[in-house]
Amino acid sequence: MIKTILTLCMFFIGFKGYSQENQTQNEQVSTSQNAEFPGGDDAFAKEFLKMIHAYIDMNKYAANGQFVFVFDIGPNGKIGNLDVLPKVKNSEMFIEDMEFAIKRVKKKWKPATQNGKPVVSKKVIKINFTSDHFDHD
Repeated sequence: MIKTILTLCMFFIGFKGYSQENQTQNEQVSTSQNAEFPGGDDAFAKEFLKMIHAYIDMNKYAANGQFVFVFDIGPNGKIGNLDVLPKVKNSEMFIEDMEFAIKRVKKKWKPATQNGKPVVSKKVIKINFTSDHFDHD
C-alpha cells in the first residue's frame, strides 16, 4: 500500500514538473518579421533596375542571364555586403557598379525585427540580364 502511494506521488510530481516545463517553453516564443521594401520586392527590383540603367554602362560586362543579388539589410534599413552570382568578367568592378546603383535607390528598407528590435537580415533578389535589356524575374 505504501509502495502504491509513493508510486502515485512520484507520478504526480513528475507529471506536474513536466507540465511546468512545457509551459515555460511556450512562454519563450519569439516574434520576428522580415525586412520589407515599400511596395514589396518587385518595387525594389524596379527601382534598382532604373538606377542600373541610369548610372551603369552594362556593355562593359558579360552579363547575360539570371543573376542573384545577395545583400544585408541593416537595422537602419540600409543595404550592405552586396554579392552577385554568378561571377562575370570584371566581377569586382561589376559588383562595385551594382553597389553604386543599389545605393541610389531612394527609399529605405524597413528592417527585419526580432522581438520588436531591428536586426540585420539577408535578402536575395533575382534579376535577368540580356544583351539588349534586362528585367526582374
